[in-house]
Amino acid sequence: MLVSPNKVAELNFAKSPDGLLPAIVQDATTRVVLMQGYMNQEAVDKTLATGKVTFFSRSKKRLWTKGETSENYLHLVSISADCDKDSLLIQARPDGPTCHTGSDTCWGEANQGEFLDHLERTIQHRRDSPSEKSYTSQLLARGINKVAQKVGEEAVELVIEAKDDDRDLFLGEAADLMYHYIVLLAAKGYSLEDVREVLRSRHK
Repeated sequence: MLVSPNKVAELNFAKSPDGLLPAIVQDATTRVVLMQGYMNQEAVDKTLATGKVTFFSRSKKRLWTKGETSENYLHLVSISADCDKDSLLIQARPDGPTCHTGSDTCWGEANQGEFLDHLERTIQHRRDSPSEKSYTSQLLARGINKVAQKVGEEAVELVIEAKDDDRDLFLGEAADLMYHYIVLLAAKGYSLEDVREVLRSRHK
C-alpha cells in the first residue's frame, strides 16, 4: 500500500496505545535498512508535505525531522504500509550518515548495498568527478569509441577463455568484461537498473 495524503486516514494509529506506528527507513537506491523510528499521523502528514522524513520523538515528545541538527536529511521517495496498516516502510535518499554516531546506519553497517551497484556508483562518480589517477576517468575521457572498443576486446578474451578449463582466467576475464560493460553504460548515461527494467519487461 503506497501511502498518499488521502490514504493517511486508513493507517491504523489506534492499534497502538500511544498512537505511534513503527517506521523502518530503507535507502531507496541501495535497499540497505538505515534506521527505525516512530510516526504519528502528524509526522506522516509533515513527511508527505515537506518531502523530508519526520518522526515523533518519544524522548523529546515532539515531531523530529531527521537531519534537523546534522543536516543529514532523509529525502522521501515513498511510504508503504504493511497488510495490517500498523507499520510503515519508508524509502528515502539520505544526505549523509543516518545514525547520530556518524555511521551510515543505526546497525553500524556501510550503506553500500550489492557490490555491483556499489561499483556502478563508484564508476559514475569517476565520470562526474574525474581524477587523473583513476583508470576509469582516463578511459571515459578517451571517448565512447574507446570504451566500446574495450568492451569488445574483453568479450573476445572471455570467449577465448571459455574454451579452456582455467577457472581463474575465465572468471578474471568475466570480471573485466563486467567492469567495462558498466563503464560503457555510464558513458552512455544509462545504468544497470535501466537494463534490469528491460529484462523484467521480457520476463513473462
